[in-house]
This record gives sequence, C-alpha cells and structure tokens, in this order.
Amino acid sequence: MHVEHTAKRVRTYLGGRVVADTTSALLVWEVPYYPTYYFPLQDVDASALKATGATRHSPSRGDGVVHTVVSGSVEAEDAALSYPDSPLTEIQGHVRFQWDAMDAWFEEDEEVFVHPRDPYTRVDILAAQRHVRIEVDGVTVADSRSPRILYETGLPPRYYLPKTDVRLDLLEPSDTVTHCPYKGSAEYWTVNGGKDLAWSYRTPVAESQKIAGLVAFYDEKLDVYVDGVLQERPNTKFS
Repeated sequence: MHVEHTAKRVRTYLGGRVVADTTSALLVWEVPYYPTYYFPLQDVDASALKATGATRHSPSRGDGVVHTVVSGSVEAEDAALSYPDSPLTEIQGHVRFQWDAMDAWFEEDEEVFVHPRDPYTRVDILAAQRHVRIEVDGVTVADSRSPRILYETGLPPRYYLPKTDVRLDLLEPSDTVTHCPYKGSAEYWTVNGGKDLAWSYRTPVAESQKIAGLVAFYDEKLDVYVDGVLQERPNTKFS
C-alpha cells in the first residue's frame, strides 16, 4: 500500500454542492493500477457524513467506518469510509469517497473522470511511418502506413489508424462505452464477428487530441503485423 501527498486542489460534489475541498489530499494506491483520494476530515463538510454503524475490514487499512454522504436532499448510501484506528497511520483522520457515487470530481478547476490521474502514468502519442496491418481470423481488417502510436505507462503500444485505412464494412457498432481519465470516452466496434475488438475516441480530452477519430485494436485478441513482423500478443489485464 503506497501513500503520498498531492499538491493539487481536489474537490468532490454531490447534489450540486461541494462536499470536500482540500489542498492536502492523499493519494492511496488501494489497487495496483491507480490511486484514490483521501481527504483530511477538516476539509470535509462535517454535516455531509452520517455514520451508518457498519464497518468494513481491509487487511492493509484495518476496520473502516462506513458513512452515508448527505448533501441537501441527496444521499449516497455507504459512499464514504474513514479509518480512525488504521495501522496505516497516514490515513488516520482522513475519509475516502466512492468515486462513482459522487456527482463530479475536480483537480484544480478541471473535471476528472473514472479515477484520479496517476502521477506515474504518462501518455505519449507519436506520429509514425510504420506499416501496421491488423488481421482477425486471417482477414485483413486494417492496413496503414501512417499510424499514431500511443505509449502509455504499463501497457503495450497502441496503434491508432485513420479510418480510411480500416475496413469499415467489417466493423459493427457496439453498445460498449468505456472511460479513461487520460483519454476520455471510447466507443467500440465488433470486428469481423469479434466483439469489442476495436475502439475510437471521438472527442478525447485535450492532452490526447492526436488520436481523435482514429481506430485502435486490441493487440491481445488479434494479429498485429508491424513492418511485416507478426507481434507477440501481449498479456495484460485486457487479455
């Protein structure tokens, strides 16, 4: 369990009101992939926390006191936890809010989505002249010599291709939508019968504008040739 301070001002809203507002938030890695915010209790609206009497045990954090979050006429049931006697002393005197139970989150004056942005995750998007060809069950579904390659910490390179280089006749729109704090909201396609093998960010967040409207494919689930060489399928959480 890693804990560190962040210099960002962090706010969260419920029912149109600020519930917590701090410049002394903690970043706590409860899972390996991204951190969560813990707010000092003095920077939380005290009237917003209503203890339920229930507790939740964590092997690393100890017994958490469960709170319902109240803001005006809106209640988010069991949406906050505090650990007054945690063996992890840094989080004593702090409270964490369930991300998706709140209405909105802000780092400084910019709204953030899904989870806090990890200070150790970097996204680089580079124009390239690599020859990228995508096959699904032996059928070429994309062939491009002008990809944008997205390098994101902890993940394999992703090849984003112009739609004019993709067999759009083999793509069937899916109902799936995912959200990323670094790139935005993605729409998906079933590709040659393979469900949700391709995606695109129609309107990515500002720092990822270079991939707007381009199509990427799950390298983990199909065959990718780069400059004529078949790439080994990576083993990731998306495999």
